[in-house]
Amino acid sequence: MSPLRDLLTKQVSSAFATAGYDPALGEVVPSQRPDLGQFQCSGVLAAAKKHRRAPQAIADDVIARLKTSDVFGSVSFAAPGFINLTVTDEFLTSFVEQVGRDERLGCPLIPEPGTVVLDFGGPNIAKAMHVGHLRSSIIGDSLQRLFRFAGHKVLSDIHLGDWGTPMGMLIAELQHRRGITTLDDATAARAAAALSVHDLEEMYLAAATQTRASDESLREALQATVGLQQNQPGYRELWRQLVAVSVAALREDFDTLGVSFDLWLGESHFSDRIPGLVERLLAQGHAVMSEGAVVIPVAEPQDQQEMPPLILVKSDGGYTYATTDLAAVDERAGDLRADAILYVVDKRQGLHFTQVFRAARKTGLARNARLEHLAFGTMNGPDGKPFKTRAGGVMKLKDLIDMVTEAALQRMQDSDIATTFSETERRRLARQVGLAALKFGDLSNVRTSDYVFDLDRFLRFEGRTGPYLQYAAVRIKSIFRKAELSDDEVGGSLIAPQTAGERDLMLALASLGDAVRQAYERRAPNVLCDFAHTLAQLYSHFYHECHILSEGDPGRRASWLRLSQITLRQLGLLLGLLGIEVPDRM
Repeated sequence: MSPLRDLLTKQVSSAFATAGYDPALGEVVPSQRPDLGQFQCSGVLAAAKKHRRAPQAIADDVIARLKTSDVFGSVSFAAPGFINLTVTDEFLTSFVEQVGRDERLGCPLIPEPGTVVLDFGGPNIAKAMHVGHLRSSIIGDSLQRLFRFAGHKVLSDIHLGDWGTPMGMLIAELQHRRGITTLDDATAARAAAALSVHDLEEMYLAAATQTRASDESLREALQATVGLQQNQPGYRELWRQLVAVSVAALREDFDTLGVSFDLWLGESHFSDRIPGLVERLLAQGHAVMSEGAVVIPVAEPQDQQEMPPLILVKSDGGYTYATTDLAAVDERAGDLRADAILYVVDKRQGLHFTQVFRAARKTGLARNARLEHLAFGTMNGPDGKPFKTRAGGVMKLKDLIDMVTEAALQRMQDSDIATTFSETERRRLARQVGLAALKFGDLSNVRTSDYVFDLDRFLRFEGRTGPYLQYAAVRIKSIFRKAELSDDEVGGSLIAPQTAGERDLMLALASLGDAVRQAYERRAPNVLCDFAHTLAQLYSHFYHECHILSEGDPGRRASWLRLSQITLRQLGLLLGLLGIEVPDRM
């Protein structure tokens, strides 16, 4: 079904057209002055300027035609050029009833769905997942849920960093520790035996320190990187062993976070495509030699600052992240026939993606695929700097989740929540509440903004938090339990609202489709957070105004239960799109 704003805009646009004006001026939006109307249209000013008529005269022409509609109960003009609109309670009730019967709860599919590849810009291997990867994981997961709900075929790819200099550093460090001078497959297998991800992380940190301090160590790491990328004996086998250890640990972390991927590909997946790609681009003249390296010039005349070329092959024969990303575009746009390729990566990588996107379009590798960098800001500590442990180190994701779970347990105890639960149930609920706090705390911020991690605020059961939304949904479930009904057993039909609380809640329920569409178009999960919080607040007002279970009128009681049912389903949908679980009870 069409969203409410579309339906109202169609009505007002038709009135503009019938009155002899451009129908495009009839766009309807929520009112900024609720005291004057529920909705408004500002097209009168543009029409007055074009036709050189007074705004009041044009508004009178349009309003005269709108007053014949059975949709609007009130239509009025307000200077300097607004038409204020209020729908009838009968229309609103009928529309919300349709929303409740619609399997998509009033959210339309997009007109032309396609194939979308979502690149999470995953972590490098040899590292336990840390908070630096948290935003890409949480935002990317919400976006893949949103794009699927919109109707797209989505292929989400973790895109592990498993093929560049960090891997060369790790291989060189392991060779030093094992005293390996000649590397073959058997030696590689023995060297990697019994290693854990913690071993790999410790070795990687040591190697990073060494390469910063010693040119010789850096040279060895780069040589190992080239050896891997050129498939020299032993290097590929050692890489395979190290990747297997890392992936097993990463899968466990992502499972705990509730994030899944369709593809577990790394940079290495595209390595076999790179030599032929480089040769082709050189032959076509898109790539050129420059100081021993192969590059693609991507500067454009309108650039306000210097734009360096994209390096395909370094002077030492090694490839770069940009090379791998370009090969990935080639496969995704070609073999996978992606209509869009979206990269959920830190905004600090903006220059990198500008280079890659320009090169992909210039060379034709992007075909017709739309390329978007869905940049995000950093999660910071109270000092305004990227979040770290109290000791100053980078916090691992597992440790962060354990921390929020323990904090959730304490908050539940302080709030007398789940006091009758078994210890197992309490810890399960604490994990759900902690993850809700973590995810909502992240997603409720504008994606491109930095934000301060404030666990105390995130875990509150009141205000704009994940636990508050969980509690709102659980409260509705408890109403059904007390009424001895399951959600599916709620019958009855809505009747026209008789209180402001009912009417405001119905208006929100009628607007879900608009909010979901806005979140999709802007790639903005925070829009879903805002709408979910507003919906929960309005239900709370309604709940305190209308005493559902003690209502003596059977028709009104049934209508209020039906209104509760639609609210619960919309909250469940919204929280699901945010990757947040709704507990059965709290």
